[in-house]
Formats: sequence, C-alpha cells, structure tokens
Amino acid sequence: MYDMLPPQPAQMPQRKGKKRMSVVQIALIVLTLGFVAWYLITSLTPEPERYGRISAGVIGARYTGDCLIIRDETPYDAEGLSSVDYIAEEGSTVNMGSIICNVYSSGFSTREMTTLQDYRNQIKEYQLKLLSSEVTTDARMEKLESDVLTRAREVREIIRGVRGNMANQEKLLSTAIQARQSYLKEKYGNDQRMTRLYDDEQSQLQRISSWTKQYAAMSTGIVSFYSDGYEYGLTVKNYDQFTPSEVRQMINGTKPGQSALQKGKTTIYRLVRDGYWYVLMIIRDSNWNPVEGAEYELRLENFKDTTVKAQVVSFTRTGGELVVRLNVQDEVAPVLYVRTCTGILGDSVSSLTVPPRAIYYQDNMPGVVLVDGDYEWFIPVNILDKKDGMVFIAAIQQGVLFEGQTVRLF
Repeated sequence: MYDMLPPQPAQMPQRKGKKRMSVVQIALIVLTLGFVAWYLITSLTPEPERYGRISAGVIGARYTGDCLIIRDETPYDAEGLSSVDYIAEEGSTVNMGSIICNVYSSGFSTREMTTLQDYRNQIKEYQLKLLSSEVTTDARMEKLESDVLTRAREVREIIRGVRGNMANQEKLLSTAIQARQSYLKEKYGNDQRMTRLYDDEQSQLQRISSWTKQYAAMSTGIVSFYSDGYEYGLTVKNYDQFTPSEVRQMINGTKPGQSALQKGKTTIYRLVRDGYWYVLMIIRDSNWNPVEGAEYELRLENFKDTTVKAQVVSFTRTGGELVVRLNVQDEVAPVLYVRTCTGILGDSVSSLTVPPRAIYYQDNMPGVVLVDGDYEWFIPVNILDKKDGMVFIAAIQQGVLFEGQTVRLF
C-alpha cells in the first residue's frame, strides 16, 4: 500500500545577493578622483606670474579738444623775387646779424651767375698756367696748397664715415682756399691779364648785387623757411582776442587776416623766439570750469606726441563752446611745424601703478615688495585709486619708487 502525499512545490535555487562596496573603498575612490582632478588642474593651469612692474599713471579728470598753436614768430617776405639762396640751416638757431639768405629780384637772370662762373674759370686756368711756368720753388705757395689738400682729405674722410664735425671741417677748407686765392692775387698783382680778369669778376659781382638783397636776423631765434600763412594774423599779441567761433574757423583752415599770398608777397622765412608758446584749445566738455592761473598737463597728439605743462591764462564760453587759452613755458622745437592738432588737458596728478596682486599688507600697512636680484624689501605706499585693473599708488617716502622697477606678486 502506497502512501499518497500531495505533490510538493519545487524549490528554486537561491540567488546570491550583490556584494556592496565598503565605506573604505568608496573613500579611496573619492580620494583617487580628487587627486586626479587636482593633478590635472595644477598641471594644466599656467602658474600665475610671480613678478610685475611699476608703471606710470595719471589720476584725475581729462579733457579732450582741438588745439591751435601760437608761436612768437615774425614772418619776412619779399615782392617780385625770382629765387632765394638760403644760407642758414632750417631749424637752426641764429643770432642777431647772422646772414639768413640772399633774395634775387625778378629782374635777375641765371645768365648773370653763368657769366660770373665763366670769369672765375678763366682766372683759375690762368693761375694754373702761371704756376706751371714757375722755375723756382715758392715755399709759401706749397704750404698753402698743402693746407688745402689736407682739409679736403679730412672732409673726404668724414664723408666715408670717420667721426668729425662736417660743418667745422668745411669752414676750415673754405678758409684754406681763400688764403690760397689771396696769396695768388697778391703774387700776380702786376700781371695785366690777371688784373683784368679780377676786374671782370668784380664788375659781375656788383652787377649781381644790384639784383640781390641780403637778409640778416633781426634778433636771436630759430629760423624756418616753411610758412602756413597764419603768422601774419595770429600772434602772441592778439591770440586772446579771438572768439570761440573764430578759433574753430582757424582750426578748420581759415587763415586770420591777410596772408602773404593775399598781399602779393612771398614769405621767405620766419624767425621764432624759443622758450614759450601758446595754445587755443576748444574743449569738448563745455561744462568744465577751468581755473585761471592753474597748471595742467597738456598732451598734444600729432605725428610725434608732446606732453608739457600748461598754465591757464583765460577762457571764454560762448555758443556752447569753451575755449581755454594756455601758456606753455617750454622749448618750441616740438611744435615748430605744428599749427593744429588734438590734445588732452589733464586736471591730474602723475602717479605710479601696479597690479592689484602687488599690494601686500604688513602690520595693516599697504605696500609693495621691491625685487632686485636676490634681495626683496617692503615699501609702504598710499593707495590713491583703483581703476582699469590697476592700483594707483604713491610711496610714503618720496624718491624710492620709480617706473620700471620689479615688484613681487602675491
């Protein structure tokens, strides 16, 4: 007899549960990832600069505008001229009485100069003929000839690059030639043909001089043979009499008064007094109130920027435009050929600038750490301003900080 038992459910095989990571393992992975991230950041990120430099800066308001330059200059002109022979050098300083140029009138012809040169060629050829016929040695003549050859050789050497003063050397050569000519004139003074040739030369010189006017400097100054016509109507005596609209017209190209061309004359040269000049400046910020007698920093922007100290003489505000009249006590050479330009007038103080990271505090005192080779030392400063990513500073002890010095960055 069999025992009948109900069928039993089949037992399923038990699954093994997933093994979880321990806290220690998780911590190790986090540390590893953190290390990798730190390594990548530190290795790929460029190392910050360790040093910087002190730069020059300016603090304060700045006013831009258009400038009209006035120099203390006197133009000299002539009527009915044909040509000018310039003797003084352009831009050179001449003293009272210095010969500047020779002006030939319209009746003068170049044939007169050709005739003069022909007489001089005849004199030279006849002198050579007389010298070649000499049978005795003339020691004085040999000395004079040697001096001329020596001076000529020295001029050639300077042309080839040897250091020396060409102007002085040319004067020495000219003096030597004149001494030789004077001796030849004396040596052959009784020769009738030579005397006649000298007379012809002198007569021709007098003929030329009748067509020539020589100009000499009336005072000490800088001579220039370039003119723009403003010199006649715009002077240091009347520059403060022009209205803002008249100044604007001159800046735009309208010449004041009558120019030399309008008077039917030609400007030969101008003589400029050095050491001071003036500026008429139309300020674009017409709301600014300048202080008469105050000194500002003026930067003239042209082909060669010029920065000078300028003092306000006076100002006029009409029709929405502000004209400031400035006096500059400085050499005139930088503006000798400048009449109009743009400018920046600074109601400002010059200072030094450093990057923000250069500021270091020691005992709550701001300063910078100067670096000179292996040496570093702390310099206390006053922080004047912060703008445009730079810090404007001034050393508490004057004379210890300069533009271009190296500072430590933190």
